[in-house]
Amino acid sequence: MAPADSIWRAKVDTLPVASRSSAYVANIGAQSHVHADFGSGTWDGEPIGMPITLIPPGTSPAHVSFDYADESDPGPYPIPAGASIEGGAQSDGDRHVIALDPSDCRDYELYDATASSGGAWHAGSGAVFNLNSDALRPAGWTSADAAGLPILPGLARYDEAAAGAIDHALRITVPKSQAAYLWPARHDASSDTDPDLPPMGLRLRLKADVDISGLPPEARVVAQALKTYGAIVADNGSAWYISGTQDQRWNNDELSALSALTGSDFEAVDTSSLQVSANSGAAR
Repeated sequence: MAPADSIWRAKVDTLPVASRSSAYVANIGAQSHVHADFGSGTWDGEPIGMPITLIPPGTSPAHVSFDYADESDPGPYPIPAGASIEGGAQSDGDRHVIALDPSDCRDYELYDATASSGGAWHAGSGAVFNLNSDALRPAGWTSADAAGLPILPGLARYDEAAAGAIDHALRITVPKSQAAYLWPARHDASSDTDPDLPPMGLRLRLKADVDISGLPPEARVVAQALKTYGAIVADNGSAWYISGTQDQRWNNDELSALSALTGSDFEAVDTSSLQVSANSGAAR
């Protein structure tokens, strides 16, 4: 779901540890446990994970209005009237909508989305991504995520886990972030200038010496991705929550084994050597 040279696909297992790694981990929660924020079925009556809606051919553009129109792409957004909302239609959470047009690899994402009459939508913010491109959003712009990044490329997907490998970084949330962002992020979501808080875009990595051999298959694939590709801080939320797709094929018991990992098993990575351009998501 990203170009081969994308920062999302860049391996970070041999990169140097960031100078403030220990402070970042401590502030996220060194003793907090990893949680797979995705799976099958429901939790407290809400579907688990991020749903992906495939856009049928010939879908007409929907009218979408925004609370933050100045940082949202104008569209068009060919989002079907029945597109799935994160947490379900009655959710009081982030209510993300992710709609993918497989015919041209366009990804349409909304935050705090509500369907209106006549096929229209209202959202807090929205963004359109060409998944064949490394282009980043304008500096300072949010997206459907606080970091101004696409959500879809950072999701753990069942088909990847079933094939035995996830070949990209994963999306992760932190309880409190810094009023700053690192490449490839484009936006921050804080007023706190404490330099020991994690900035948006920070790359985190499961340490190489953490033994994951005893994890069940689905959890082990996710953990290996966290070692090889790491995770990108993309939003404020619960500590060490890893994002993935809503899919009835996930085995929740296997995914729950990720809770054996804690924040102390992670370190922050210095990815500055991978940057080709501040305005591109391409990585060396």
